[in-house]
Amino acid sequence: MTEQNKEQSKYKLNLPETTFPMRGDLAKREPAWLKTWQDKKLYQRIREARKGARKFILHDGPPYANGDIHIGHAVNKILKDIIVKSKTLSGFDAPYVPGWDCHGLPIELVVEKNHGKDIAPAKFRELCREYAKEQVARQKKDFIRLGVQGDWDNPYLTMDFRTEADIMRALGDIYKNGYLYQGSKPVHWCVDCGSALAEAEVEYEDVNSPAIDVGFKVVEKSLLKEVFALNDTEYKASVDNKNVFAVIWTTTPWTLPANQAVSVHAELQYGLYATDIGTFILAVDLAKTTDSGDDLQALELPSLLKRYGASHCALIGVVKGEALRGVMLQHPFDNRHVPIICGDHVTTDAGTGLVHTAAAHGNDDWLVMRANFPHEKPRVLIGGDGKFFNSELVEFEAIRGLSRQDANKVILAKMQENGALLASARLNHSFPHCWRHKTPLMQLATHQWFIGMNAQDVNGTALREHANAAVDKTEFFPAWGRARLEAMIKNRPDWCVSRQRNWGVPMPLFVHKETGEPHPQTTALLEQAALLVEKTGVEAWFSLDGAAFLAQHAPDNAEQYKKVTDTLDVWFDSGSTHAAVLKRRPELSFPADLYLEGSDQHRGWFQSSLLTGCAIDGRAPYEALLTHGFVVDGSGHKMSKSKGNVVAPQKVMDTYGADILRLWTASTDYSGELTISDEILKRVAESYRRIRNTLRFLLANLADFDAKKDLLPVNEWLEIDRFALHLTHQLQEDIATKKDTSGHDISYYGKYEFHLAVQKFVSFCSEDLGGFYLDILKDRLYTTREPSHARRAAQSALHHITHTMMRLMAPILSFTADEIWQTLGLDADKTVFEELWYSLPAHGLSEADIRAWEDILTVRGQVNKAIEEKRSTGLVGSSLQSEIDIYTQGDSYESLRRLGDDLRFVLITSRATVHEETGSGLRIEVAPSAHAKCDRCWHYRADVGADAEHPHICGRCVSNLFGKGEARSHA
Repeated sequence: MTEQNKEQSKYKLNLPETTFPMRGDLAKREPAWLKTWQDKKLYQRIREARKGARKFILHDGPPYANGDIHIGHAVNKILKDIIVKSKTLSGFDAPYVPGWDCHGLPIELVVEKNHGKDIAPAKFRELCREYAKEQVARQKKDFIRLGVQGDWDNPYLTMDFRTEADIMRALGDIYKNGYLYQGSKPVHWCVDCGSALAEAEVEYEDVNSPAIDVGFKVVEKSLLKEVFALNDTEYKASVDNKNVFAVIWTTTPWTLPANQAVSVHAELQYGLYATDIGTFILAVDLAKTTDSGDDLQALELPSLLKRYGASHCALIGVVKGEALRGVMLQHPFDNRHVPIICGDHVTTDAGTGLVHTAAAHGNDDWLVMRANFPHEKPRVLIGGDGKFFNSELVEFEAIRGLSRQDANKVILAKMQENGALLASARLNHSFPHCWRHKTPLMQLATHQWFIGMNAQDVNGTALREHANAAVDKTEFFPAWGRARLEAMIKNRPDWCVSRQRNWGVPMPLFVHKETGEPHPQTTALLEQAALLVEKTGVEAWFSLDGAAFLAQHAPDNAEQYKKVTDTLDVWFDSGSTHAAVLKRRPELSFPADLYLEGSDQHRGWFQSSLLTGCAIDGRAPYEALLTHGFVVDGSGHKMSKSKGNVVAPQKVMDTYGADILRLWTASTDYSGELTISDEILKRVAESYRRIRNTLRFLLANLADFDAKKDLLPVNEWLEIDRFALHLTHQLQEDIATKKDTSGHDISYYGKYEFHLAVQKFVSFCSEDLGGFYLDILKDRLYTTREPSHARRAAQSALHHITHTMMRLMAPILSFTADEIWQTLGLDADKTVFEELWYSLPAHGLSEADIRAWEDILTVRGQVNKAIEEKRSTGLVGSSLQSEIDIYTQGDSYESLRRLGDDLRFVLITSRATVHEETGSGLRIEVAPSAHAKCDRCWHYRADVGADAEHPHICGRCVSNLFGKGEARSHA
């Protein structure tokens, strides 16, 4: 051993040691922790630990069982896990039952691709079920890898036999309450799917369409003389001897064969414009030019009429739309007449102010036709394949059998030939598309089953009223979600819940063969069907002999009824899981405290759940809704395989570990778009490194601390330790335990503001601990006697701080929190996830004490700045080489003075003296120490070498090593 080593051994420091490594190596180590959790049956242990506690139910919106999870799935599940774990630590019994949506077209398409289309229906459904099962297993593995705690051994699947049966029962309850009806009305129809689509399955993309103005000739022109109050001269010159057109504008020429009327707004003004090419009825507001202002007799040619080829015009009459009601028009190419009717949906936003009305191809059209002609059926001339029927139903023979696109060309040519086509152009505009096939949809009136938004229950309350009231009572995170859902409920049409698919929950109904009316014993029959499905799944219904079933359960007039073969919209499946899961599973309860999904679910699961809940129970199935944004790349672009900007959660976990992905999720404000990239993940990993290093310091300095025998009561701590405890109280309150005067949780976890919780936690690590308390504490921990009161006081504070931080980080950095639990040598059979928030002892400081330390912190910042300025000039090296004189007054002086010699430890200088001087402000003088440096503590002190036996260390170190040890009072 060299002389230097002997010296170091003789004058050893209490240097920290820990098994908690500097590098987390999370990607490699997390799987082993996961296995430990599974071996311990951690989820079941947590349930046992919270048995009998107040429930908090977060109901899982089921992801679709198709394909590997993407980054959006990861965000969703991590956010849910953070909430469940934070509620558990808050003392709630917060079970989490994950679920999957297992029916529907995407699975059918995969099975068709893999096995072909020529498969018996029963075999096809069997293959769909097998495929969904495989996908659930794949996704489940990745969700578990994220560190998400849940009942993974017993999830809910919408294809579970009992769940399928309960979904059918939910439909029965809605029927019983009077909200289910069948009818022929327009729905979004996808030709490629061969089925109606739900609102949530519709996306909007730009298309380029023909934009045409079409003239419908007025049949009885003589009526216009009275309607517009024309004199004989005006009538003869502008009406009697000319063609008079009511002009519509449309981007869907193919819907004109289904036209049944032309709609005007009863309160809008309509003008009769006489031109050199004919006379036209147009909305005055749309026929005005920029220069004509409010002068209805302005002679300047309106742009609309310029478009038609007119060279001059005269406005010879103006009436409100109501006056035009009943005027008959000649269809532009069919040999039939259609009326002008009034509807509130007509606006002057675009077009002519007169609207082509085809009840088969638009909800507004269907509604206005039903209001004016309640018994007239829509003209349905197109099949589900998107082609016109090849029959006499289609009067215009030239388009029979044609697709919509081909029919457009023929219709335009016909109207060009007969003069009905007044103008034609191309227009780029937004149009509904299928979310799966990315192809344009059509509105098509088909015979379907609907949940009526304006249908009333036995008390006369419409479903829309129930839904509006439920939205009012729901809490929204963030708050803007309320307005979005309110608007969607206000304007949404009736919900088409029937589908023409093979793989889905059946609509177990019998209807009259002639009238189509449901069987009078529908409720009882539905329950019998549900009992069969509960045993063997949906195949029980599809293979059911309807006649034999009716003969057994409802023999009267059984031969007059037939079995319905439709399946339910998959949004009904997931939307009714509050009935099929929350009310069924004993560990859950109805209503849920929270539903949490992406922002697109206001038109999806949030809404379908709201409507089924209101239709069954008259209320929403949730107390609150939380919405998160979509994940985009570093440039703000949507994730796309074609763009090559997809960030796969599996790759992130394999590279950085799940805790980094969890920290990124928590630290991002989910109320908007969540941005991710390699650069962002590197920054998150750096934040994690700072957190980990802080915890490593804490753990290392607790290595020789046994709380059972070494823990000191707070009143025996140094004052700075108690101030650190005060800061820790603030940390825990802000993040986890703060309540308002009514007892509501207003902490960051309680308000689901996880990014603020992370900011506070990181700031505590870097500023309150790293930049202040731990920085000051190193000297006491390293240089005082190992079992000294001063050191044990510091370790007692670190013990409480570490336990607090471990729990606060557990909902987010779950793997790391468990690693800390193990490093602390706590109960090996338990985990941090079974704990409550840490019960911190009272710090015992007065308000004046706290203000004094806040003053000290302020002065310390100024001292550090002054030292840094001297360091930049080369006057001093480290802060310990500095000697400080502080000149101040008032409270600041008193705060510093009372620390005595401990002030130098707070400022990390070799000497610090405070002087009182009159005036105001703070003056700091920095000078290099003239004394020798202690080889052990590195302080520059006059007594270095004063003890001849220890020529290279100061008197304080001599005392700490060989004497009674130094006394500390404040720091």
